[in-house]
Amino acid sequence: MTTELRVLRPSEWNQWFECLELAFGGIAEPPEQRELDEQLTEHERSIGIWDGPDVVATTGAFSFRVAVPGGALVPAAGVTMVSVAATHRRRGLLTSMMRRQLDDVRALGEPIAVLTASEPVIYGRFGYGAASRQMSLTIDTDRVRLTVPEGTDEVRLRHARPGEAMAACESVYAQLVPGRPGTPTHGPGWERKPMVDPPSTREGASAQQCVLAELDGEVVGYVTYRIKPDWEASGPRGRVIVNDLDALDPAAYAALWRFVFDIDLTSTVEARNRPEDDAVLHLVSDVRRCNIRLRDSLHVRLVELGAALEARTYRAPVDVVFEVEDAFCPWNAGRWRLTGDAKGAATCRRTEDAADLALSVRELGSVYLGGESLTALARAGRVRELRPGALAEASTAFSSDVAPWLPQGF
Repeated sequence: MTTELRVLRPSEWNQWFECLELAFGGIAEPPEQRELDEQLTEHERSIGIWDGPDVVATTGAFSFRVAVPGGALVPAAGVTMVSVAATHRRRGLLTSMMRRQLDDVRALGEPIAVLTASEPVIYGRFGYGAASRQMSLTIDTDRVRLTVPEGTDEVRLRHARPGEAMAACESVYAQLVPGRPGTPTHGPGWERKPMVDPPSTREGASAQQCVLAELDGEVVGYVTYRIKPDWEASGPRGRVIVNDLDALDPAAYAALWRFVFDIDLTSTVEARNRPEDDAVLHLVSDVRRCNIRLRDSLHVRLVELGAALEARTYRAPVDVVFEVEDAFCPWNAGRWRLTGDAKGAATCRRTEDAADLALSVRELGSVYLGGESLTALARAGRVRELRPGALAEASTAFSSDVAPWLPQGF
C-alpha cells in the first residue's frame, strides 16, 4: 500500500469529511451542521491520508485555550474528526496521524492536547488520559421537588429565539470559563454550534427553545431545551430535554432549573451532559429519583510536560519528583521535579534527584484538571509510590474543589 499523509487543502474538504462520515456509520450530516463544520475547520491543522485518489483517514485540531485549576487559560489543541476507513484498519494509519499531529502541536507551542473519544480504549496508547466526567440525569419531576435559594423569585425569565440569543448565551459561557477546569474558550463562529437545530436530529422532540435569566436588566443565565410530548391513558407524560443550562449566580441557576421542572404537560427532565458536581444535586428533594449516570468526557495529553504542569496552580504545597514514562513523546520521559502551591508560580524542571512517584504521562493527563486522584490510580496499580508520603502530598495538590467539565463537545 502506498499512501500519502498531508495537510488538507480547502478544496478537498467535502471528500475528507465524507471519509469521516462513512467511518461513523455513513449517515450524512444535515446541511446546516455540515456548513458550520466546514466553516469552523482549521484547514492548516487538518490532515488526512490518501490512498491514490481516496481519502482513507482523517484528523484535525481546533485552536483552543482551556481552563485549568487556578483559572489560567492554557493553549490547547482540540483534537477532532478522527477516522480511519474500515478498508484500511490495522495498517498503522491512526498511529502515523497521531505522531504527525502531536509533533505539530509541539511545534506550535501548545502544552496540551485534548479530545473526546468515541471509544475510551483508543487513545491511551498515545498518552491521553481520561480527565473529566459528564453526568446525565433523568429526573422524575412528579416526585422530585426543588428547594431554591433566597432571591430566586427576583430573577426575570423570558423566552428568546435561539438565534437571537446566541450573543447573550455566549457572554455567560465566556464569563464561566475560567472557573471550571476543562472548559475551552470559543473563537468566532462557535457561538452558533449549540444553536444549530436541524429537524432530522430532534428524535421526535420540538425545535430548540431558549429562556434567558435576567437580573437588573442583565442576562445572567440561560437554558436551551427541547420538549418531547408523550401521552398515556392517564394523561401527559412529556419530557424536557435540557441541552445547556448555566448561570452566573445561584438564584438565576435555581430559577432556570425550576422553570424546566414546571413546564406544563411534562413529567421528566432529561439532561445528558452536566458536571459531576452539579449544584442541582443539592436543590432536588430526592437524588435517588434523578437516575444519575457517569461517563468519561475530556481526555488530556501533556505534550510539553514541564510547561503544562507549570501552567496550573496546586491546591496545597507540593515538591515531588516524578519518574515519567512516555514512549510516544520521548521528550517527556525521565525525571521531573514539580514545586508549586495555590499562589501560582509553579516550576517543573528536569532533575537527577531520586524519584518520589513513578507513572506514565497518561496518568498525569488524567489528574491534570483535578478531577481524578493519584491515590485512586495508585490503588489500581497505575502509580507507584517510591517515597513514603509523596502520594498523599501530590494527590492533594493536584485536586480541584471544582470538578472539571466539558460543557459542549467539539
